[in-house]
Amino acid sequence: MTDDPRTLVSTDWLERHLNDPDLRVFDASMYLPGAGRDGRAEYEAAHIPGARFFDIDEISDHRSELPHMVPPVEKFVSRMRAMGVGDGHQIVVYDGAGIYSAPRVWWLMRLMGKMDVAVLDGGLPKWQAEGRAVEDVEPVMRDRHITVSLQNQMVKDVTQVAAASKLGDYQILDARSPERFRGEAPEPREGLRSGRIPGSTCVHFATLLDADGTMKPVEDLKAVFAEAGIDMAKPAITSCGSGVTAAIVSLALERCGHRHHALYDGSWSEWGMYDDLKVETG
Repeated sequence: MTDDPRTLVSTDWLERHLNDPDLRVFDASMYLPGAGRDGRAEYEAAHIPGARFFDIDEISDHRSELPHMVPPVEKFVSRMRAMGVGDGHQIVVYDGAGIYSAPRVWWLMRLMGKMDVAVLDGGLPKWQAEGRAVEDVEPVMRDRHITVSLQNQMVKDVTQVAAASKLGDYQILDARSPERFRGEAPEPREGLRSGRIPGSTCVHFATLLDADGTMKPVEDLKAVFAEAGIDMAKPAITSCGSGVTAAIVSLALERCGHRHHALYDGSWSEWGMYDDLKVETG
């Protein structure tokens, strides 16, 4: 793969740069409630040297009933400062599944105007499989100044997605499994209808990854999007169950040179909850 400090970097790249004074590494591991895994506990047991833990559920908007929505800017800034993340830092985010929740933090950082951020390809599993160092102590963190420039075009709310569904001016890419997309499998969160946003297209996040948890090469990603009928010249909105795996699709689009994409933050957790929003099945 080609290392790109703004999208995706290899374990080799990270190991070479691990002691750079302007590098900040985040463990952003989180899992669905039924997975039987605890991201923070796993971080405390073993993480890449110097990594901070990015708690996706805590660094979110707790005023919303929806899971891990984008936090208020003030909250984001205070959490980043406390973790010693400031202006001019290169950020690398990884997770314990390979590529799963880390792209959500990659997208959130970009939403906040921090463009020097990359996902670690293959995450902690690849890092450990290659025998690279881990530790179980948290780094010493000192406050750093950070400025934010919110990129509002990178996020969509339910009203904007409903308009896009009706007008067809955006392609809506759904990262959930084909079974959930068709409404044949129940949603993991209780109380949600099954089905999809009308006019949306299924691009299951797993089709963008290789068996070892790394992201497919760019040409293979382009082939996946082409097979799904995605027009790489047309704006896109990514969606999923709760705005996490949608960011994998966003990352893949960015890798392919697609620059006009936004993420539906509420995703199916929101759309599936309201009976007045239309749903397609089959």
